[in-house]
Amino acid sequence: MEKEKKGTVSQLLEFAGTYRGLTVVGCALSAVAMAVNMVPYTFVWLVVRDLVSVAPNWMEASEIEQYGWWALAAAIAGIVIYFLALMCTHLAAFRTAANIRKRCMAHLAKAPLGYFDTHASGLLRRRIDGAAGQTETLLAHNLADITGTIAMFIALLALLLFFDWRMGAACLLAAIISVGALFAMMGGKNASLMTEYYDALDRASKAGTEYVRGIPVVKVFQQTVYSFRAFKAAIDDYSNKASYYQGKVCKGPQAVNLTVTEGAFVFLVPAALLVAPTSLAEGTFAVFVTNFAFYAIFSAVMSTALAKIMFAAGGLNQAGDALRRINEVLDAPTLPIADNPQSPVDNSINFEDVSFTYEGTDHPALDHLSFSVEPGQLVALVGPSGGGKTTAASLIPRFWDADSGTVSVGGVDVRQMDTRDLMDHMAFVFQNTRLFSASILDNVRAARPDATREQALEALHTAQCDDILDKLPEGADTVIGSAGTYLSGGEQQRVALARAILKDAPIVVLDEATAFADPENEALIQKAFERLLAGRTVVMIAHRLSTVVDADRIVVLDAGHVEEQGTHAELVQANGLYARMWADYQRSVQWKIEREVA
Repeated sequence: MEKEKKGTVSQLLEFAGTYRGLTVVGCALSAVAMAVNMVPYTFVWLVVRDLVSVAPNWMEASEIEQYGWWALAAAIAGIVIYFLALMCTHLAAFRTAANIRKRCMAHLAKAPLGYFDTHASGLLRRRIDGAAGQTETLLAHNLADITGTIAMFIALLALLLFFDWRMGAACLLAAIISVGALFAMMGGKNASLMTEYYDALDRASKAGTEYVRGIPVVKVFQQTVYSFRAFKAAIDDYSNKASYYQGKVCKGPQAVNLTVTEGAFVFLVPAALLVAPTSLAEGTFAVFVTNFAFYAIFSAVMSTALAKIMFAAGGLNQAGDALRRINEVLDAPTLPIADNPQSPVDNSINFEDVSFTYEGTDHPALDHLSFSVEPGQLVALVGPSGGGKTTAASLIPRFWDADSGTVSVGGVDVRQMDTRDLMDHMAFVFQNTRLFSASILDNVRAARPDATREQALEALHTAQCDDILDKLPEGADTVIGSAGTYLSGGEQQRVALARAILKDAPIVVLDEATAFADPENEALIQKAFERLLAGRTVVMIAHRLSTVVDADRIVVLDAGHVEEQGTHAELVQANGLYARMWADYQRSVQWKIEREVA
């Protein structure tokens, strides 16, 4: 609510920190520059006045040269002052954008790891980097132009009404109509259209990424683009909003705006025709001609001034939308930090009456879940898809925090542990392994940056990665992704295992670590497991039941609660859900393709 009460500029200036003053100075200098830029027009009027007063004896206008030099000096001064103004606003804008990026990254560093599973990295990058970049345009250019244009209009108003208020009012009428047209495009009920436009652009971008990733499926199954209904719907929505805003909302007002600003001289002609007879009767026709020449030249300034207002207003709308996206990142949930963190006494894990529901859903993923893992035990979590296995495992390292109940490590609620201490106790191997675009050695050392090269190589050897290193051009120093160097799913999994082995954490969480491995890689991974799991507390999520037959205990989860638990033999004999799953698994192993011979 506090953010909503503050304007876009006020919120952005809060990010500027000590550079906030530079923005104020830059805007003030811009206002001075715009006012100074009006001075040459005054000297133009003086030149025309002197020439008309001595016509046709032009040589008697002795002060024209002086007026010209003063006009040139004022023009140069205006350029220099405006340059200094932009220097100040650009420095402040760059620092503001940098501070926005830093604050967003610092905030995301405190967010639960599960947040990044539900928020795509590309979307977060666009919100942070792209939105911060959009604010630069407002602070570096638009804000200075807005204050400068305000100063220009004050100077314009003074000059318009100073020489002849009637012709000045005619020129001012063009400005009033133009401002009304701009408000019709960007004000009132149309102010929210820009937000809708950028939301539609976001959806089209996200759907486009999904479409590109799905192109192999399209080619294999000979599908058409219309099979990607979400992508087509996003494009249509974006197209409709853009067409509506440009064709329906902006078309008429923009035509009026351009007509009156570019043709402001047209408004001046009727006023001049009304003033001319009076000037002739009063014998001030020379003054009339001078004023008319001044306003004829000066009316062209209206177009420039009003164009700056339009672009500045557009920049303000874009910055407002960018700030909304930035605030969405800064509003991401953060993990509470314990005031007096405690350290675990051993490597046990305990779930006590734990319930958890994902944001945006009504059905709980875990429903009063309770089970325990003793130090040094290997406990497997199995069950139907959607039963809560991955969710339960993700609560141990605080990917999320439980809504109710307690998840404890070594007798300490994980919420009462220091985050670094908790992570030091854990090593993870997921089914979707992610390796950095760095050397294999650096990927392994990511688990323990202070590890020596020899220790990392030993971890790779233990993880059965020798054959991978032998075929790479630079061995462990080969950069993944460079020169066409890519690893298969099973090979990536072994590198991830080397990373976990190097970390040497007392607790290991495995989420179907052999899911994408072929039989050869699976055999090597199983060998690596022998070293990784020795003497450690292990929680293993498994779909291939053959991998958990020798587990110390198997916990069967269904609909977020414990259906049954025990050893493999006990559960098979119990003839419950696990026994049925085991029977189905046995049948799937024996399944083979047979072809009838006609």
